[in-house]
Amino acid sequence: MAEGIMKQFYGLETYVQSVGVHNDLEIDGFSISVCAEMDVELHRHRSRSFDEMEQYGDDLSSFDLVVALSPASQARALELTRVFHLEVEHWAIADPTAVGETREAKLAAYRKSRDQIIAHLKANWGEPQA
Repeated sequence: MAEGIMKQFYGLETYVQSVGVHNDLEIDGFSISVCAEMDVELHRHRSRSFDEMEQYGDDLSSFDLVVALSPASQARALELTRVFHLEVEHWAIADPTAVGETREAKLAAYRKSRDQIIAHLKANWGEPQA
């Protein structure tokens, strides 16, 4: 969600890549749904792990900032960046994957996480471009 929303808000002026500790291959359907509500398209997005990132030609040393959305991602990012002059931030975003029994409850949890991401993006990069 964070990569798609960042690109929607700030265009291509900032290079952003989403990675995680593990690669689940497919993007979660609830993430796709709540981002579609704000015209952020995630259908073609492919998830990748930190380990796969280098295979795709992205070297962590070429980034200025790593934003971790979970404690596990923060720990892995700090481990991988210990030899680089690279800032690692942790944004405490609620994990919506295990919340709710019904579709509406799950969507509400994903919307909450999406909105937390949006608040952090705006706090760090300002209001989105028109």
